[in-house]
Amino acid sequence: MTTESSAWNTCDYSHNVTFYYNWVGKTISVVWTTRDFVVIGLGLMVCLIVILANLLVMVAIFMNQRFHFPIYYLLGNMAAADLFAGLAYVNLMLNTGPWTSMLTKKQWYIRGALIDISLTASVANLLAVAVERHQTIITIQLHSTMTKRRVMLLIVGTWAVSIIMGLVPSTIWNCECDLDDCSTVAPLYSRRFLIFWAVLNLLTFCIMVAVYTRIFIYVRYQIRYTSRHTSEMRNSQTVVKLMKTISMVLGAFVICWTPGLVILLLDGLLGKASHANTYEKFCLVIAECNSMINPIIYTLRDDEMRRTFKWILCCLCRRSAGQPRKLSSVEIASPQPKGQKQKSTTCGQLCEQCVKLTCIYT
Repeated sequence: MTTESSAWNTCDYSHNVTFYYNWVGKTISVVWTTRDFVVIGLGLMVCLIVILANLLVMVAIFMNQRFHFPIYYLLGNMAAADLFAGLAYVNLMLNTGPWTSMLTKKQWYIRGALIDISLTASVANLLAVAVERHQTIITIQLHSTMTKRRVMLLIVGTWAVSIIMGLVPSTIWNCECDLDDCSTVAPLYSRRFLIFWAVLNLLTFCIMVAVYTRIFIYVRYQIRYTSRHTSEMRNSQTVVKLMKTISMVLGAFVICWTPGLVILLLDGLLGKASHANTYEKFCLVIAECNSMINPIIYTLRDDEMRRTFKWILCCLCRRSAGQPRKLSSVEIASPQPKGQKQKSTTCGQLCEQCVKLTCIYT
């Protein structure tokens, strides 16, 4: 018995992907089913929305000078992480089902690494935003004094950490030398790595929630002492509004990713007894939807972001209608006065209003 166990613990790199799936009892579809077509079709449609929506956020932050502050650079980087997640899911959709058995181990590791990098990048960005907000809120300021160089170093650092974490399973921490340690959700991954990764991210979630809670308590406490000064009160309310928007982003991220991380943790701890494969697809869909939630939050919560989105879309509309417009020093129409009803407009009418906007863009 000992001899048989030691035989399985020797490194044999000749096994293919199908071998590991059979070893952990995870079935690979042999023929295409209606369910496969529906999953891939809906998945690719969601991925397209994710990519376009987050690309819109990045363009809006780049074009609008009012967003040229550290917090918005970090939110733009978060949009880049979500866009990367959309691309990672496209790769997953095009390499799933019966196609899985055709993958080499290198291709399979790349497929998993892209998902790992996107999650780590999102978590690292949320941590960076938490640090920036904590530094800024202490003085009840809307924007921090962090230099662009520091912001760029922070952004480069988040992606460096993300790439390293994504490469760990394929390079040094997998189950190719210990088949008894193979995961049922990701058959080539080590269960011990999944435990480490899930616990690390869940602890990070808890830390971020604690940091944001502390910030909110501090802001509420300070507002009581600035309520007599109109200018300070208005600044505090703006800070609170921005904090609520970022907290909604954090809340959506935690809600969407926690089920998947819990499944990975149970798979790492219990193996086949966890029945993690039963809920794997469901958790993956929730995690994928998170990448398109942030643009929706920005649209609903940030008036300036919403106007910028409208400006970009109406300019694209003009160009598609054969009316190209120069993108520099464009004026965008101010919002409707209070008490005046907002009229519904068609795309053509919106294009005609494009020249009336009052915000200056680069």
